[in-house]
Amino acid sequence: MQVEQLEILDFLRAHPPFDELPEEVLQRVAAAVDVRYYKAGEQIVEFGQVAEFWHVVRSGAVEVFRRNGALYNRLTAGGYFGEFGLLRNGRVRFPVAALEDTLLYLIPRELFAELFDQHERFADLVEVEDRTRLRQVMSRREDANDPLSATVATLVGRPAVTLASTASARELAQRMSEEGVSSLLVLDANPDVPELPLLAGIVTDRDLRTRLVAPGLPYDTPVAEVMSRGVVAVNHNQLVFEAMLAMLRHNVHHLPVLKNQRPLGVIALSDIIRYESRNSLFVVGSIFRQPSVDELVALVPEVRACFVRMVGEDASSHMVGSAMAAIGRSFKQRLLELAEAELGPPPVPYCFLALGSMARQEQMIVTDQDNALVLDNRFDPGQHDAYFKALAAFVCDGLARCGYTYCSGGVMATNARWRQPLRVWERTFSDWIERPTPESLLDAGIFFDLDGVWGRIEWAVRLRELIARKARGDSRFLACMARNALLRTPPLGFFKDFVVESDGRHTRAINIKRRGTAPLADLVRVHALAIGSQALNSFERLKDIIDAAILPLGRGQDLYDALEFISMVRARHQAEDLAAGVEPDNGIDPENLSEFERKSLRDAFLILGNAQKFVKYRYQPGRVG
Repeated sequence: MQVEQLEILDFLRAHPPFDELPEEVLQRVAAAVDVRYYKAGEQIVEFGQVAEFWHVVRSGAVEVFRRNGALYNRLTAGGYFGEFGLLRNGRVRFPVAALEDTLLYLIPRELFAELFDQHERFADLVEVEDRTRLRQVMSRREDANDPLSATVATLVGRPAVTLASTASARELAQRMSEEGVSSLLVLDANPDVPELPLLAGIVTDRDLRTRLVAPGLPYDTPVAEVMSRGVVAVNHNQLVFEAMLAMLRHNVHHLPVLKNQRPLGVIALSDIIRYESRNSLFVVGSIFRQPSVDELVALVPEVRACFVRMVGEDASSHMVGSAMAAIGRSFKQRLLELAEAELGPPPVPYCFLALGSMARQEQMIVTDQDNALVLDNRFDPGQHDAYFKALAAFVCDGLARCGYTYCSGGVMATNARWRQPLRVWERTFSDWIERPTPESLLDAGIFFDLDGVWGRIEWAVRLRELIARKARGDSRFLACMARNALLRTPPLGFFKDFVVESDGRHTRAINIKRRGTAPLADLVRVHALAIGSQALNSFERLKDIIDAAILPLGRGQDLYDALEFISMVRARHQAEDLAAGVEPDNGIDPENLSEFERKSLRDAFLILGNAQKFVKYRYQPGRVG
């Protein structure tokens, strides 16, 4: 082999997808390569010309364009182009020009086809569809998360131990001792379906101590008086992490598992711990045991360590976001308990709302606080507002000390505008939908992701029902929301150590939330409103959107993959900052991205860009039916 061919061989060995090929194949490729030089500005291939070669950039840089002249990609050493035309109709589909003086390796069409047909891994990496490549990446990631994808049924070690609600506490204790269990399910007779008794409650060892023995009740006390009602249960086919989140959200340590509405068993905190070693459950438990704001603040390092562990152990962004939201929700709940202890009971009922990413359960470690208060319709500002103003200040100041920075836009319950009776909220939301203004549309993007965290949380459900009912089918409002969802566009990709915008400009870094996760959440929200979905989480909304079949086939899964990948890049960046002792943020420096992340992020940005074009086309006044 000649010296020039040895140099080509060394280059190919060091770059994907050639590093997936056997040595003898690589040598044959190196011997067949045609080397060509192009000056800066020179056209390399034109749209529609016969595709004769697959091109690999040896040095320099090239620009790839769409047929309408829009910039599609920029490539440097190791990049390649021309596969679209070679694998489709044999004609060039993307014109390419040299951006700098450039040296190219040209691989003949027949040899490229042979490599693609005979080497699967090579073909996977060269795959022509950006969306397909990202799907492959996400599939491998999902496969790697098997333990976290286990169903709850796999944790059930024995059949459920049950007892009728008419039994006595003595019978209860005897049954638990005989069976050697720390919890027991209590059943009520079902008058409509006698063979299917109803789950009435659960009793644990702790219940016996605190509700029977400590108060000195007689042993013939009915079980119904010592059991916990309103039982939180999971279905046998739910995932382990969903059970974990249910424990986090409701702060319970035992979960009945149901199959076909019948108790299958009970899983305990210890069962979850065997699968989940990330301590988010312990953080939540600790939050509710803290007696003051100072002690809550002391838990911040544990929260951050929990976040780093989950990211480091490859939990999905859905899991990380849900766990962080559950922790944030618990901080709010404990602060409200402490506030009521200091201020006294509220003069009228209220509901404390979480808004934005916390409501969507998509919270990361860098987050601000968006919240509001829904007050009973008997609320009288002169009599009651001083209390709720103080309550809001206690909670918002406490959250700020626990790492949830104040909202720069003032979307907090401390703002009197966002402290209103239920009827005012209903009227306000109706106005925003029926008579949208630029300001109300921005507010809707925050307030229409709402969740009740304390007090009369059924009012939050009522508001979500109102939003879903009124927004669905309102073409004018949806068109306005769609227009707002297009305000933040993704970049084109990366070139050297810069972020490339679609107009060719360079920027030094990217705010991955502002240019990635936020516009994705915005457009998913528009689709969710259009179909009347009441789901809060963007992944759950996407499931509803896919079921509603309003997107072209496969595009819902593409959005799911894009949201997951971009979110995880954001999470990993923040976790790396924390591990390095740096205050985390949302700014991504291309220098810190691997080639794999750059390529996959570009694929995700393209999916987002195409999804925004679809939203613009679909939602126009008078067009939505």
